[in-house]
This record gives sequence, C-alpha cells and structure tokens, in this order.
Amino acid sequence: MPSDVEIAAACTMQPIEDIAAKIGIPESEIFRYGPHKAKVSLPYVQGRDRREGSKLVLVTATSPTPAGEGKTTTTVGLVDGLAQIGESAAAALREPSMGPVFGMKGGAAGGGRAQLNPMTDINLHFTGDFAAIAAAHNLLAAVLDNHLQQGNALGIDPRRITFKRVLDMNDRALRDIVIGLGGPTNGVPRESGFDIVVASEVMAIFCLATSIDDLKERLGRIVVARTYEKAPVTASDLGVHGAMAALLADALAPNLVQTLEGNPVFVHGGPFANLAHGCNSVTATQTALAHADWTVTEAGFGADLGAEKFIDLKCRFTGLRPDAVVLVATIRSMKYHGGVAVADLTTENVDAMLAGMSNIERHLANIRDVWGLPVVVGVNRFPSDTDAEIEAFTKHVEGLDVKVEICTHFADGGKGAAGLAKALVEITSGQKPELSFTYGDDLGLAAKAETVAQRIYGAERLEIPSAVAKQIAQFEDEGYGHLPVCIAKTQKSFTTDDAERGAPSGHVVEVREVRLAAGAGFVVFVCGSLMTMPGLPKKPAALAIDVDSDGVVTGLF
Repeated sequence: MPSDVEIAAACTMQPIEDIAAKIGIPESEIFRYGPHKAKVSLPYVQGRDRREGSKLVLVTATSPTPAGEGKTTTTVGLVDGLAQIGESAAAALREPSMGPVFGMKGGAAGGGRAQLNPMTDINLHFTGDFAAIAAAHNLLAAVLDNHLQQGNALGIDPRRITFKRVLDMNDRALRDIVIGLGGPTNGVPRESGFDIVVASEVMAIFCLATSIDDLKERLGRIVVARTYEKAPVTASDLGVHGAMAALLADALAPNLVQTLEGNPVFVHGGPFANLAHGCNSVTATQTALAHADWTVTEAGFGADLGAEKFIDLKCRFTGLRPDAVVLVATIRSMKYHGGVAVADLTTENVDAMLAGMSNIERHLANIRDVWGLPVVVGVNRFPSDTDAEIEAFTKHVEGLDVKVEICTHFADGGKGAAGLAKALVEITSGQKPELSFTYGDDLGLAAKAETVAQRIYGAERLEIPSAVAKQIAQFEDEGYGHLPVCIAKTQKSFTTDDAERGAPSGHVVEVREVRLAAGAGFVVFVCGSLMTMPGLPKKPAALAIDVDSDGVVTGLF
C-alpha cells in the first residue's frame, strides 16, 4: 500500500470554499490560507446557534501501545462513513504538535485512506496558531522577567516564579535552565525552564475560551509567581493580558480543512491529554455543531485521560454533552496488554488477546458506569488480524452487551466505517443520555484527584508528599478549591508506571507536583515521572523527513 503522504498527494482536493459551502458557510466568511485551508470568521461562528437535533460523538480509545490504535484515523473514517450513509457530518480535531511529528509518535492527520488534507501543512506550520500561542505565552514570560529587571514594583520573589517559557519541539535540554546570566544588563539570574507548547496554560485557555473577551479575562487570571509575602501575581497584575489577547485574536478563529473524501473538518487547538486537557477548541466543536447534523470529535490518548478530561473539564465548563462514544480498539493492542512483545503482535494469539481484554473492559466500565454514556467499540482492523482473533474479540465484547463494528477505513476509506456510522445512528435514536461527572464540585482538590485515580484508574489511593499537600492547601485557602483537576500522567497505563499493561488495580498514584492553571480554570496534578517537556528518541522521525527541489515534503510517515 502507498505511504500516507503518497495517498494524500494522489487525492484531488476540493477548493476550500466548496467544503465550506457543504455545511452552509458562505464564501465571504472564510479567510483562505491558500486554496485548501482557511479560517472561518470568528464573528460569524460566534453568531451561530447549535443546529437543532445535531449530535455530538466522542471518539476515544483503549490505552495506547507502541503499535498504534488509529484514533484520529477512525475519527476521520467515521465522518466519511456518516457521509457514505447520507448524513451531514463534520469533525472537530486538534492540531498536531511538531514535537511528536519530529520525534517518535509522528503526525496526527489520520492515515491510509482516512486522512485529512492538506496533511503536510496540517502536520507542520498549518495556519500559525501554535506560533501565536507560543508568542503570547513567551511575551508574558518576557514581561515578567523585565518587571524584575526594572525595579520589581510588585515585590515578586524570584524563587517563587512558576511560569516557564514554551517551545513547540521536544527538547529535554531545556527542561531546567538558568537565565539572566552575564551581568546586571542581562536580567535577574534565576532558575527556569521550558515546557512544550501543548502543555502551556495559554494553549488550554485558547481551547476553552468562547470569545475574545473571555480569552482576555482568562489570560489575565494566569498566576505566574508569588510575592515575598506569598501572594499570587497574575498576568493582569503585569498588565500584559491585553497584548497577549491581541496576538491570539486572529488565531482564535477555527481552521477548516477536508478529509480525502471531501468532508469538512475543523482543526483547532492542540493540548496533549497526558500533559494537559487533550481536547480541541470549544469554538471548533460549537462551529461544527452549528453547521452539521453530526459532529465527531476526539480526545487524546486513552479514555482514562482524554475522555475523562473531555467530560470533567470541557463538558463541565461548556454544557456540551456527548450523545455517544466510540471506543477505538485493535486486536494488536489487546495482545500487547495481554503480555505479547511488540515484535510478535502480528502473530495470531487468541489467548493473549483475551488476557489483554481487561484493558478494554476497564475503559468500557468507565464510559458506561461512571459517565453514563452509550458506547460502540470500533475495531480498527489490521491486515495481520486473523478471523479467529476477530471472532473471539467480538464474542467477548458482545458478551458485555456492547456493540462491536469491525472497521476497514484505513484501506477502504468511508465505506470501511459505514457500519460504525450505522451503529451510531442506531444507539442515538432513543432518549439522550444523562452525563455524570467523575466527581462533584464540592470535593477538595486532593479528593477530586483521588476520586479520578480510584474510579477511573482503579487505584487504591493517591500519594501526596507533604510539600505538595501544603501547596494544595494554599490553593484552597486562596479560593481555588472549587476548581476541577487535570491529571498529568503517562498515557501508557492506568498506573504511573509505563510498563504496567492491562488493567492494574490497587496501585498508588504518586503526585510529584501541582500547578495552578487559574486562567484555564483547573489545577494540574503532575503524577509519576511524566515530563511536560518531552525528549527526542534515539532515532527521531526528523531524520527521515526531507523536501525536494519542488518543495514536496517526504518522510512524514
């Protein structure tokens, strides 16, 4: 089969104004970035009400494995599948970060015949949203350090500055640095560091803001440091939130692209679900709901991270409610969770697959029993999957009273996901489900995080060092105890140990630090050894990427 780049290049893209017209967006309301990508006017999209009867589908997945599950591929295939059966559908997805594109994970525009186009643009600079977010974030960092240099009128304690700089690249050398060296003219020396831009609170705010006014207000609430009296210092105290909003104003308009089959997709914002809240922008989701009968969106990594944050953060903040969930799984991932080595995943092994089904059982229980949502399992079929494995998988999941659809959208495009589309139509034809959150607003911060650990991860308890407990108590004393929590942990396991497969129970979730994201509206619990600035692998994907004399990029996949 041709590579993803070759498949995408062989497809004739439709003019972006034609894609907009399919869902009723006038040509006068789009701003083109070339012939095949555009931003949709922010005043226009914010003036639209949700289409009556429109349905929201959340695509999530089992715990990720090195073999890959194809969640974005399934999301794209499902939109094309809905179109194949005559439904009006659009997707709302996150923008890829260049960190994993050049690192190990690769891009995030789908794969095979279930991709987005122009895929090369989407995976690289796209419309410049991430550059704007990084610029706004780093402007705040620069003004903060300049404030120290220019007399420190606010009395900021340099030892209690919590705001780092960001970069859209994996660079472990920048995790911990010292700045301000070289003498008095170069600033106040202090320890600092970099996070990847997708972990930035500005990224989270960008994705949760509902208007420029809301954006500016949230930016102003960002807590960057403490004074010598330990009082919080915010971006509005530094007077820079207006300039930050100015840098982000154009970027806040959602981006419109297309699937290989010419169906509309809004790609906007991109927080990781292991580091941040893992959902595309509220603006993109609401724009899709205003213009299509079906909106298909996804949340990053497995359901324990992305779906939990979609529900407990995005839905809590906005009032959005999914009508159904698609849980993406693969035969290979179940064998991996059953103990099979990556090199052996293409060899038939029904027993190992069944042993690994504890992972999908945990995710299904969370979706149905904790959150109260109807779910369909979409199996992203690979050529190595045998009939015996498919039969055993289907029988096992159907025994849990969950519908299973075997999908071949990677090879067959939309027609390979038509069965999944029909299953969604069927399970959403009745009464709308009543969504339940994992925890209530009345709990303390530690209790909220422990409830997630126990109910979603199957943990026995949360372990919080005394220094971190004091920080949590300070947040609560300052009036932040009502905020929900965002847990940053490895995506590879229900535990904080990357090597633990399946569905472990009774483990301890170790909290390393807590970070206040007052502008975004949540408190981040950083657990285990997860780093908010990833590193590159021994052989980065960047080594295979090139561009020819005609400007054609190769090696992205």
